[in-house]
Amino acid sequence: MPDMNDPSYLNTVAEVTIAPSGQGEELSTYVAQVIKVIRDSGLPNQTNAMSTVVEGDLHRVMEVVEEATRVLAEQGYRTGVSLRLDIRPGKRDQIHEKVERVDRILGGESR
Repeated sequence: MPDMNDPSYLNTVAEVTIAPSGQGEELSTYVAQVIKVIRDSGLPNQTNAMSTVVEGDLHRVMEVVEEATRVLAEQGYRTGVSLRLDIRPGKRDQIHEKVERVDRILGGESR
């Protein structure tokens, strides 16, 4: 797996939602298992009410998504995954820069 200075490093910002199907309305305990895998990966990440954003090399991001999916699927749950990727070679720290750029345009207004 390439490090950030390797030309083959493909910086990837992924938005992922992973949840079991058919487990009722309250999914927090299942989602917490998924988020733990993502946080334990060491990759930069941010969780919000609908998804988690994670950033790193494409290969590592996909490994983490697979590991997080398996935590539910291997317990026998039918597991749904929604995944969006933004791959930008040569970029870094997009998980923060994208938000900061919009905030600057808005003049620092709070959310």
